[in-house]
Amino acid sequence: MTSLLRTCEPPPHRLRFSLPSRSRLGGRTATPSRLLPSARSRRLVAATAAMTTASGELGKGIAEFYDESSGLWESIWGDHMHHGFYDAGAPATITGHRMVEEALRFAAVPDDPLKKPKRIVDVGCGIGGSSRYLAKKYGAKCEGITLSPVQVKRAQALAIAEGLEDRASFQVADALKQPFPDGQFDLVWSMESGEHMPDKTKFVGELARVAAPGATIIIVTWCHRDLSPSEESLQPNELNLLNKICNAYYLPAWCSASDYVKIAQSLSLEDIKTADWSENVAPFWPAVIRSALTWQGFTSLLRCGWKTIKGALAMPLMIEGYNKKLIKFAIIACRKPM
Repeated sequence: MTSLLRTCEPPPHRLRFSLPSRSRLGGRTATPSRLLPSARSRRLVAATAAMTTASGELGKGIAEFYDESSGLWESIWGDHMHHGFYDAGAPATITGHRMVEEALRFAAVPDDPLKKPKRIVDVGCGIGGSSRYLAKKYGAKCEGITLSPVQVKRAQALAIAEGLEDRASFQVADALKQPFPDGQFDLVWSMESGEHMPDKTKFVGELARVAAPGATIIIVTWCHRDLSPSEESLQPNELNLLNKICNAYYLPAWCSASDYVKIAQSLSLEDIKTADWSENVAPFWPAVIRSALTWQGFTSLLRCGWKTIKGALAMPLMIEGYNKKLIKFAIIACRKPM
């Protein structure tokens, strides 16, 4: 898991350090003195302290980015505001909830009335598209959290408009410090929010904490490619491309899907499985760019502000990352032990 904090630096601070060896996530965490020479231990402690400060500024940047841009993304992507899922050769559309259904199918979330989820948390809920869909599908109570007050207000309005105000609720909250008691939810859902988390281990730990015994945890997220056994980090040109994307979308360190698996294993989660859906989402970004290049899209973009414009200008970088097999769109599903 050496690459986990070396891949991208959270803007505006630039941090470049590594976690201990990959074996740390294979079992119980050893003391730092057993894993690193003392000089490296001191640097890690200093870097972690710096990351704590950077994470606060990062969270502010994420909130402002989505406060500013969510209206535009909704107008282009619809209320789902996530990648689409496409069959090979199928035309790309940028609305709909097939991605949600594919994730539920992959994780084998039951439809059986006696086994279906009744309490769901949507971590990084956006404007609540997934939350409302899941609430309707399962007749469940769904609670969504996001850093963006604008997204919360819009999500609440849409829930009221759809008559779901008693089943879908939303609040501003930090995914790394969730405002829920332990063991609250039987489905823990995170659709494209993991890439914003500066501490991936703490992120997955919080998902596991709020999950009830036996609950399903689903993480759908942007990752970088897996490293080969001989690699300590990505190549310089790959790091440079990801840094540009980080700066545009307020992203901290990326990790690989295998890193997520090791984190899940370290937390004693069960039935862990993952898949690479990069080919299934590849048509999405060209479709978004085509939609943005209309007169309506262009004028809407100009009205949104500089953060949103930066995000739009980075769209070709996402396509480049997918084409180079650097960026991976991954799903990780697991279960909390009974």
